Formats: sequence, structure tokens, C-alpha cells
Amino acid sequence: MKVAAQNLVQNSSIDNGQKSADGALQRFDKSLEEFYALCDQLELCLRLAHECLSQSFDSAKHAPALVPAAPKNEGGAGETLPYTQYLPLIKAQIAGAKDIHNALLEGANKITGKLPPPGAP
Repeated sequence: MKVAAQNLVQNSSIDNGQKSADGALQRFDKSLEEFYALCDQLELCLRLAHECLSQSFDSAKHAPALVPAAPKNEGGAGETLPYTQYLPLIKAQIAGAKDIHNALLEGANKITGKLPPPGAP
């Protein structure tokens, strides 16, 4: 906008006969092109940030919870889970690992063109 204003003042001065066209002003189209380039970079950065945020949400949603391990020097005291909470957590982790394994096997079979064996899930 500053360059456009300077060009407008320069052109009006020339039109009024107060100044000659000797002054070298920055070209408006070049400044506008730089502005659009910066806008494109900003758009790419925002898309990247949105993708990272989305991936972070998906990771937090689908990643199994970690089981806190008791420090060796405290001998079991601290942030340990009771067995009633530990068992469903481990079952969920095993189910997640099986789902991943099955998805990888299915993908590998699709790539190689092999059919799954009868009775397979």
C-alpha cells in the first residue's frame, strides 16, 4: 500500500507539472507480486500447522495409553495402576496391535495379489 501511495503521489506530481519523471520508484507490480508470494507462503504454513494439529489429535485419539512404570528406587510406590485398571488397558493395547497386524497383512496381500487363507479374519 505504501508503494502504491508513493506511485500515486509521484504520478499526480508529474501530472501537475511539479516534478519530472526522473525519480526511481519501486514498481507497484513487483511489490504486489512479493505480497502474493508472502501470502502463498503464509497459506502453506497455515495448512502445515493445521495438518500437524490434526495428526496430533488423531495420534492422541488412537494411540494406546502408556502404562506408568514404577521407579526402581521406590519399590512399587508412585504412579502405578491398580490391576483392575491395568488389565483393560493391556487388552486394549493387544487389540490395537492385532488391528495393526491385520491391516498390514491385508495391505501386503493386496499388493502381492494373494488371497487370504480360508478362516482368516
